[in-house]
Amino acid sequence: MRKKTEVSGLRFETQLRTLNQFPDTLLGDPSRRIRYFDPLRNEYFFDRNRPSFDAILYYYQSGGRLRRPVNVPLDVFSEEIKFYELGELATNKFREDEGFIKEEEKPLPSHEFQRKVWLLFEYPESSQAARVVAIISVFVILLSIVIFCLETLPEFKHYKVFNTTTNGTKIEEDEVPDITDPFFLIETICIIWFTFELSVRFLACPNKLNFFRDVMNIIDIIAIIPYFITLATVVAEEEDTSNVPKAPVSPQDKSTNQAMSLAILRVIRLVRVFRIFKLSRHSKGLQILGRTLKASMRELGLLIFFLFIGK
Repeated sequence: MRKKTEVSGLRFETQLRTLNQFPDTLLGDPSRRIRYFDPLRNEYFFDRNRPSFDAILYYYQSGGRLRRPVNVPLDVFSEEIKFYELGELATNKFREDEGFIKEEEKPLPSHEFQRKVWLLFEYPESSQAARVVAIISVFVILLSIVIFCLETLPEFKHYKVFNTTTNGTKIEEDEVPDITDPFFLIETICIIWFTFELSVRFLACPNKLNFFRDVMNIIDIIAIIPYFITLATVVAEEEDTSNVPKAPVSPQDKSTNQAMSLAILRVIRLVRVFRIFKLSRHSKGLQILGRTLKASMRELGLLIFFLFIGK
């Protein structure tokens, strides 16, 4: 039995058994398509996009092949697929043919409270509270980056004055921060937030092993390690300057130890640059940059190797 279908003034005709091949769709289910039946004209009427219906009808006639007409925009055709209820399978196949990457289904914790905490800290778009947490996180990241930049300015640096017997007075930059320094205190506040955020996300994550396999979580860990090493250095220097008697150390050994400590501190301070990558958790652009760097890792390794040779 053949049935006529009018779409915005253009008539189509097809067999009912062709439509009935897909009973879960709008046109394939008699109870759903009857709403659009005009008994006076004995035809179905849809006030929808006409060029798209050619492809929709071909989907039924070809047994499930869906091709977007070149003269139909992607968003319009997606709306037509949704209207005619072709189903998730057809939608995913269409998106795959159009070049869209299928998003992986990410597991969620089974426990209700754990799932809420995980969504709160991991998915900013999940709720208003999650957006607030994301804004706080971005603010703290930017604050720590600004502090890192300000510390390099000459007017904010601290210097030590040494009296030597051979060259008189010697002035050197004090690489070890003072525990009462405002920059160090602000840095401490930022690290408290980073550590709290990382700990909560670890406790709430559905898979502890995969948590440490995530590049973003590794960056989060690397971003806070320098602070604790610097803190240990500050505490060690405080103990060195205390009145506790120690065994005599030769000037040469003392100079070597200081040079080694300063070199380690400089490397540690450089590692703090990784904090800028923490923003990629909240920025699609930085995520794309990260994937680009990951894909170019071999070439970047060669570049660094040649730079070392050049030096």
